[in-house]
Amino acid sequence: MLILGVSGSPRRGGNSDLILNSILKDTHADSEIIYLSDIPFSSCVGCERCRKDKICTRFEDGLTPWYEKISQAQGLVLVSPVYNYNITSWMKAFIDRLYCFYDFDDERPRGWSCRLAGRGRAAALAIVAEQVEEEDLGVTMDALRMPIKALGYQIAGELAVLGKFEAGIVGRDADVLEKAEELGRRLDAVLVK
Repeated sequence: MLILGVSGSPRRGGNSDLILNSILKDTHADSEIIYLSDIPFSSCVGCERCRKDKICTRFEDGLTPWYEKISQAQGLVLVSPVYNYNITSWMKAFIDRLYCFYDFDDERPRGWSCRLAGRGRAAALAIVAEQVEEEDLGVTMDALRMPIKALGYQIAGELAVLGKFEAGIVGRDADVLEKAEELGRRLDAVLVK
C-alpha cells in the first residue's frame, strides 16, 4: 500500500514539511512525498483534453510523472501553509490538475464520476498558519477538503496548526507533532480496515 504525501510549502524543512513527516511517521504503508515547490508544473487551464485522453496531456511537466503514483496510492496526505486565508498557489494548482481523473457523462446522476473513487482511498489534511484564531483561516481547510472528497477520498482527519510562522518552529512543539502523528495513525487505521 502507498501513501502519497504532498507538501504545498515553499520552505523545505519548514513547518509544513515537519507536519507531513510526522503524519507519515507511524503509518504501515510505503510513502513518497511530492514537494510541489521543487517541481515545475502548470495549473489546469480548462482545455478539456483530459476528458478524451483520461489524463492531462496539455502539459508535459514535473507533475506528469506523478499521475501514475496518484492513481496507485490508497492514501493521500495534503499539507499546506495558509497564505492570505487560503492554501498556497502550488497546492491549488496541484488540486486543479487532479481534474483529469473525472469522467463526465450527462446520464450519471451527478453528471460526472471520478476514476479514483470507490477504491477505499483515504486522505489526511493539515494546514499550518501564523493566524492564531481558527475563524481567521477563512476557507483554507474547505479548499483542501471539498475537492478531495469529490475525488472519492474518505477524510480520515484534519489538523489545523495555528500561531506558527517561524520556519521549523513546530519541531519544538511536542503537542503539535503528537497530533500530527495521531492523524497519521487515523489515516493508517482507515486504510487497513
